[in-house]
Amino acid sequence: MPTIHHHISELRLALRPYRTAQRIALVPTMGNLHDGHLELVKIAKQHADIVVVSIFVNPTQFGVGEDFDSYPRTLEEDVAKLATVGADYVFAPTIDEMYPVLPPPTSVLTGAITEQLCGKTRPTHFDGVGIVVSKLFNIVQPDVAIFGQKDYQQLAIIKQLVRDLSYPIEIIGAPIVRATDGLALSSRNQYLSESERKTAPILQQELQYLAKQIGDNQQPLDMLLVAARERMTSAGFIIDYLEVKTAELTAVGDESINNHQDLVILVAAWLGRARLLDNQLVKINKIR
Repeated sequence: MPTIHHHISELRLALRPYRTAQRIALVPTMGNLHDGHLELVKIAKQHADIVVVSIFVNPTQFGVGEDFDSYPRTLEEDVAKLATVGADYVFAPTIDEMYPVLPPPTSVLTGAITEQLCGKTRPTHFDGVGIVVSKLFNIVQPDVAIFGQKDYQQLAIIKQLVRDLSYPIEIIGAPIVRATDGLALSSRNQYLSESERKTAPILQQELQYLAKQIGDNQQPLDMLLVAARERMTSAGFIIDYLEVKTAELTAVGDESINNHQDLVILVAAWLGRARLLDNQLVKINKIR
């Protein structure tokens, strides 16, 4: 079983003997772990000798009216799952341990990368992500950290954070883990009713179809996006955003599609109580 630490000083003391000769990996989570999280740990094991998994429902990344209070906390079950994939340490701090002052008066993220996509409707979210990830990096001081590609914007922001603050940390993006019907795994999927769960895979199906249409490059991008939004809405989704960006999350239009080999479709959509995130890479097959 992994060793659990609730205090920063205890975890730092436990990790100190490994720092000179062994690599340490960090897998940040909010708990309620599923197979996608366990895959992150498996990848971490391939890149490091010691794996630390943080389990912390971070209040600073939840906005007013969001699901902070109802977000499932399942520490005992999570630790048992982590034992099956060889995690070494679990860091499960209290809010007081992480935030001597709440809300914290320090902010580490700014700029266009945080203001688009999820940042439009969750304007304080990435401020919270930035401060908690910075704290975890400082506490654990890992050599490598693993983040899932399902949260594509978050992964891009973390890479920018590491670059701009000169953290000596390798950031690895792990491929999206999906259910057999294509739905990207998420702790919030449990908010779906039985009928909604049957509908949810349509989101990924629509992204695949849209990616093929964009790749064929025979119709204007705006028209394709309008049609895709209409289909998703008809299926029961309430779309937060559906956009096409470059791999670096800059804007793209019909006139610039041929200038980019790597594009990504990003979507956030509500289905009942669940806000679903997904993305799909696009390969341009035909030059206009």
